[in-house]
Amino acid sequence: MRLGLALFMDENVNARVKEVQSWGFDNIQLCFWEPKYWTDEWLQVLKDTIEETKIEITHCWAGFDPPVAWNFIDGPISVGFVPEAYREHRTKQVLQGARFAKQLGVKYVATHLGFIPEDPNDPLYKGVLVAVNLMAKTLEKDGQVLLFETGQETPTVLIRLFEDLEKRGTTNVGVNFDPANFLHYGKANPIDAVHLLGKYIKGVHAKDACYPTCGYYLGLEKPIGEGMVDFPRFFEALREVGYDGFITIEREIECDPPMMENPVAKMIIDARDYLLPLIK
Repeated sequence: MRLGLALFMDENVNARVKEVQSWGFDNIQLCFWEPKYWTDEWLQVLKDTIEETKIEITHCWAGFDPPVAWNFIDGPISVGFVPEAYREHRTKQVLQGARFAKQLGVKYVATHLGFIPEDPNDPLYKGVLVAVNLMAKTLEKDGQVLLFETGQETPTVLIRLFEDLEKRGTTNVGVNFDPANFLHYGKANPIDAVHLLGKYIKGVHAKDACYPTCGYYLGLEKPIGEGMVDFPRFFEALREVGYDGFITIEREIECDPPMMENPVAKMIIDARDYLLPLIK
């Protein structure tokens, strides 16, 4: 396994990648929450940065326009591709992000699907299935794989989605596995989820969190090693299902300027030092 860092795209991306390199990382997952960066100008900036630093971009995370609410009340009606009002526009945006990733030479494109209904008879589920199938089929033509970051849905719902896609001949899909998100949303024990989703895991976030303590807000994110993710057992489970890919440290507030005097930067360094012995 190789350890890397999730980096949120912004105007200072060249300096930020160099900072990541100075911390000893040789790969990043590049997160685009703002589609405004999918331009020829920023493509050249990123190509130049990659050439200069030799940092590998393992995954591109393709975001979409607001509204997006990270809670249990407004989340189901705003996040991802479940809300019908935003589905078509966001599908086009993710496909735009995938084309940008292709130009960067990145195979894996990840996004959040949203609060997928557990009832497969729900019209919203069927609408998501159609949109995902369209995106995946389009990416397949460019040799890319569409990944769904875990979180708002149970592992069983994801397995059903994959099985329904396979019935349509779509297999270039998988998960960007985030153990903390399963806890954030109260959807599963991450260790159990690894064994359920094993063959679909194409990327892994290293992040820590706790279960929710009320019915309105997500569980709290914690510094790695201080939450409820049992990382030694987590990596053992990943090995048991045959995963030997990238482990990407993610801090949701990592988008702050990554300077050493910043406490978030210290958390990243501490996470690196905690995780490296576990993944070797």
